[in-house]
Amino acid sequence: MIRLLQIDASARPGRSGTDPHGSHTRRLTARFADRWRQHRPDDEIICRDVGLAPPAPVDADWVRAAFTRPEARDDAMQARLAESDRLTAELLAADIVVFGAPMYNFGLPSALKAWIDNIVRVGVTFGFDRARGDTPYWPMLPAGKRAVVLTARGDLGYEPGGIQAHNELVVPGLAAPLRYIGMGAVDVVAVEGDEFGDDRLAASIAAAEAGIDTLVARLQTQAVIGRTS
Repeated sequence: MIRLLQIDASARPGRSGTDPHGSHTRRLTARFADRWRQHRPDDEIICRDVGLAPPAPVDADWVRAAFTRPEARDDAMQARLAESDRLTAELLAADIVVFGAPMYNFGLPSALKAWIDNIVRVGVTFGFDRARGDTPYWPMLPAGKRAVVLTARGDLGYEPGGIQAHNELVVPGLAAPLRYIGMGAVDVVAVEGDEFGDDRLAASIAAAEAGIDTLVARLQTQAVIGRTS
């Protein structure tokens, strides 16, 4: 069985094409999950909606608790890390993490950044040892996990080589911390042109949905091969 963790980060509760002013990224994550279930109905899909239920941001109490040895944490520290523990456990259990990550002001929604800050945990998802000199950090996620970023942006030209590529901070904002903890494989599908709302947006949505179908088929084939090789 393959476990998928679906993380929706849009502040919009509905889906475009179904609900007025609905989210394009929720539309894309729903399509990804539907296509996945069509061919692998027994796989588990865990849904985590950080857009509607954001994790608590990291604060001084969280940092103090996270950097205290587990056996030395008091009840207040354990309570402060309880949400982070749940989020990290979901990540550790997942084979594929599917992000619905809209672009807000060129970068990640604050709720998704809060999720990242909660799962980048010393001694849990990355290691640290000063004795290692200039490379004291190492990733701790089990090998083989991969990420899928389904994003949407209002303007055009954010693709690699495009006129807005230098302003595209969603994918690197996810890929860098995920790589840091050991998830280096990232696939991206994007919708552009939302602010135009014309044929360019319709074409972009159609291309993104076709891209998701192709990506699901490829990932499922790779997963089957990986489990039988």
